[in-house]
Amino acid sequence: MKLRKTWVMLAVSVFILTGCRGSDDDGGGGGEGDEGISAPGVTSEPCPDAVNQDNGCIYLGQISDLTAGPFAPLGVPITDAMKAFWQRVNDDGGISGYDIDASQYVRDNLYNPQTHAQVYGEIEGEVLALAQTLGSPTTLAILEDLKSDDMLAAPASWTSLWEFEDNIVESGAPYCFESMNVVDWAVQESDAKSVMAIGFPGDYGGDSAAGVEVAAEANGMDFQNIETGPGQEAQAGAISAVVKQNPDLVVLAVGPTETAVIVGQAAAQGYQGQFVGIGPTWNPALLQSPAAQALEALYLHSGPWANWSEDTPGHEAMRQALGDVQPSDGYTAGWVWSYPLKAALEEWLEGDYEKTRAGLVEAATSLETVDYEGMLPEEAGNFAGDPNEAAFRQTLLESVDPAAPTGMTKLVDFTEGPTAAEYELTGSCFGG
Repeated sequence: MKLRKTWVMLAVSVFILTGCRGSDDDGGGGGEGDEGISAPGVTSEPCPDAVNQDNGCIYLGQISDLTAGPFAPLGVPITDAMKAFWQRVNDDGGISGYDIDASQYVRDNLYNPQTHAQVYGEIEGEVLALAQTLGSPTTLAILEDLKSDDMLAAPASWTSLWEFEDNIVESGAPYCFESMNVVDWAVQESDAKSVMAIGFPGDYGGDSAAGVEVAAEANGMDFQNIETGPGQEAQAGAISAVVKQNPDLVVLAVGPTETAVIVGQAAAQGYQGQFVGIGPTWNPALLQSPAAQALEALYLHSGPWANWSEDTPGHEAMRQALGDVQPSDGYTAGWVWSYPLKAALEEWLEGDYEKTRAGLVEAATSLETVDYEGMLPEEAGNFAGDPNEAAFRQTLLESVDPAAPTGMTKLVDFTEGPTAAEYELTGSCFGG
């Protein structure tokens, strides 16, 4: 069984003890639903603007980077996609007599761990689970609270630590496996001999760098790791390191703004090697930046799933639900991340579980597969197995294509390189 603790203590909120719904005047979700459900964020009353007036309501929270942080260009579409995902669930009748509200309790974390913890405290008593908690360091700031509150959460991040946490329902390969696959690909395609990892401090850049280092050692490559902070002005050291050391491959684990600055400035100073940015390094708006030419020439993007344009039932449902929007793979990510929580809610409501938050966590850890409607293989949703056996290790590679809706065209489909395939995952890649 998975090396996770199973929390089975009852979570009965003060709202239930007083027989009241949430104290907010905005239609809050605290309270006790029908059928013996004893959990905050569940009510027998319909959701605001309910699709199904005879259904009760389950409130989900979202904590994202919505304004000032480095991932706001992705956080906004992620959040909107999640709203659209749950609206589609409601349009299809809801789940076992409940509609889902993922709009009422949305908060901005500014990509700041302290802010993330603060706004979590504001909504914790009003929601059953978190549809989104964006960022690795920010989610780490509330991880112990998630455990003590028996709160299930879908992360908008891919650190390998999530493989070991019962309260987290992650989707896609972790940063470290993604980075291993990038290095293996570069060795196979171009016989790369040296690699540099550039990333933010913490579990995002750190998990990626750990994967790069493992793959570099496996392939006999020279390896260097450069930490860099967010913001255009903070990239001088990283740019200087690339130009001076001239590695064959640079793996980026930063934000889109930092990607454009590093690639553009390094190219302007003569660097002609290969950049590959993992996960959230890309934004199609970069094609309108001064770095566009350098990105077309030197940059590839690695991702945990195919982009907006892919032909799967899930991608088609996403595009239809979102309607006339500017394509962004922030939308794709928000949509994909919602499937495990939907599966957990279905299992919880329809199965023989305590109808508490702890029961929902137990239901999630029983899942061996998740139907991602083709956006990921079903086995990517295994939350019941041993982390080393259950962790999904396949990623994709894309090339810049200004004519494509999100500026990217698939170059390599789902692939697991030899380093990721052989790696023994006994703890998070970053920190052991």
